[in-house]
Amino acid sequence: MAFRSKTVTLASGIDLHYVESGDRSGVPLLLLHGYTDSWRSFQLLLEALPAGLRVLAVSQRGHGDSDKPRSGYDTGVLAADIAAFMDAIGIGSAVIAGHSMGSQVALRFAIDHPQRTRGLVLLGAFTTLKGNPEVEALWYQGVATLNDPVDPAFVREFQQSTLARPVPPEFFASVLAESLKVPAYVWRSALRGQMEGDVSPVVAAISAPTLVLWGDRDGIAARSQQEAIASAIPGARMITYAGSPHRAAAWSPRDQ
Repeated sequence: MAFRSKTVTLASGIDLHYVESGDRSGVPLLLLHGYTDSWRSFQLLLEALPAGLRVLAVSQRGHGDSDKPRSGYDTGVLAADIAAFMDAIGIGSAVIAGHSMGSQVALRFAIDHPQRTRGLVLLGAFTTLKGNPEVEALWYQGVATLNDPVDPAFVREFQQSTLARPVPPEFFASVLAESLKVPAYVWRSALRGQMEGDVSPVVAAISAPTLVLWGDRDGIAARSQQEAIASAIPGARMITYAGSPHRAAAWSPRDQ
């Protein structure tokens, strides 16, 4: 499937980079990546999706080739960016799929914009990272004291920690390159936003059809979080993939 690379300016003045594929008249599917990633974390998945969908993979603020302002990395602002993105390209509603940080943004979006949410797909999801021991270790042992340029060895170790099995080397190289585009202040601000934000008290208000996808070798998003989300949202369904890690979005369904 061919990717069309584009940039759009939001009403706030922020430029977001994204790629589009599929049928422009199809159901819109927005893909929201995880922490320090970009649209490229979905590259293998994009190649496997039905051509009849209109797929838009967005690099959120601070990530990839999108603008990197000094502020605005809490979940509410990131969700507002997605609403503004949809306004800018003329999409009224869409299915929102989020991985990791993107799952938290997707949940916030569905809460704030129920009429614009056709459905939710949550991969390696969480409502908050508050109290998560793995994430607190990441913060105190590295992210809190990062300086520019961010050490490539640190980036490699972080990304490697999200895997449980090999991915294509060229794909992993592209993931590392994208993470190296992220300034130290975004590493700090985006992780702090996930640790301080918590949408769990209002998740039950979500009415959109919801699918929760989780790998049982995910060391960041716990099973208990997936089950809590799936039980809180009316009609939500949860699917577990054996042997899959946190970066379950990194490969196509054929590899699951």
